[in-house]
Amino acid sequence: MKLIPLNSIFNIEYGSQLDFNKMIVADDEKDSINFISRASKNFGIIGKVKKDVLNEPYEAGLITVTLGGSYLLASFIQPDIFYTAQNIKVLKPKHTLTFDEKLFYCLCIQQNRFRYSSHGREANVTLDNLLVPDKVPEKFGKVSLNNIIKDSSNSIGKVKVKLNISKWQYFKLSELFTITGSKTTPLSKLEEYGVGKYPYVTTQATDNGVSGFYDFKTENGNVLTVDSAVVGYCSYQPLDFSASDHVEKLIPNFNFNKYSAMFLTTILNFEQYRYNYGRKSCQDRMEKSRIKLPSKNGKPDFEFMEQFIKSLPYSSSL
Repeated sequence: MKLIPLNSIFNIEYGSQLDFNKMIVADDEKDSINFISRASKNFGIIGKVKKDVLNEPYEAGLITVTLGGSYLLASFIQPDIFYTAQNIKVLKPKHTLTFDEKLFYCLCIQQNRFRYSSHGREANVTLDNLLVPDKVPEKFGKVSLNNIIKDSSNSIGKVKVKLNISKWQYFKLSELFTITGSKTTPLSKLEEYGVGKYPYVTTQATDNGVSGFYDFKTENGNVLTVDSAVVGYCSYQPLDFSASDHVEKLIPNFNFNKYSAMFLTTILNFEQYRYNYGRKSCQDRMEKSRIKLPSKNGKPDFEFMEQFIKSLPYSSSL
């Protein structure tokens, strides 16, 4: 498997570039055409319109990709014929692709969001040459969801644990963790080492911050990472990893495992409202910040945090 430009697999063009508010809304479902915007839900569909005499709709089964905005690189396989708004490209396979193969490339495209979100960039020019795998892994799309649900439906803990936030106390983040930066590794260097088992942690706020796996590492695992470029997204890194720019580390000063990590990342991500593009979640701000946690004898109750996570449905899948 090797990486090739996206336009080697798809014919790529700008979509209809129409304005929804200038379209005629369809009253009859039978003759309606989906209108695709830069939304992140419902395939990007924001409404149904009548056919425009000057524009032919796109056929069903093509892929739409958002080129900018809050949902940059949102990629969907369109289930019906459609028009698009501004700043959306349409991808038509050069060769026949199955639904699963199209879905794979949608996921590959979205995994490149970190390249743009930290810098206010858009993908108008660069999407066509985005590097993606030249073929779909054989195992992709063959995992049985029934088996996953069957194996993970039970919690580990047998006792239901309840939260009583009124008895929680505030603790300084710097008392719980050593707050430090990570070594910045350019993606070009990782591509030289090739695909491997170590995560590449970036500032993206999805998929645990991981944008790929490579045969290279710079940081020890079992730590929390925080994006200091955008909104302070926190994630748990169980494995050794490498990182892009603006990835900070929270190294625990206490006995730490994946269960307490899940509890703490949830609490820290509730703090995202404090940060934005003009107020980054930098090391200095994190050193001064406090979080409210379950406590026992004036100290954080890490045992309670662990037991609470274990009591939740699907905890057996962690």
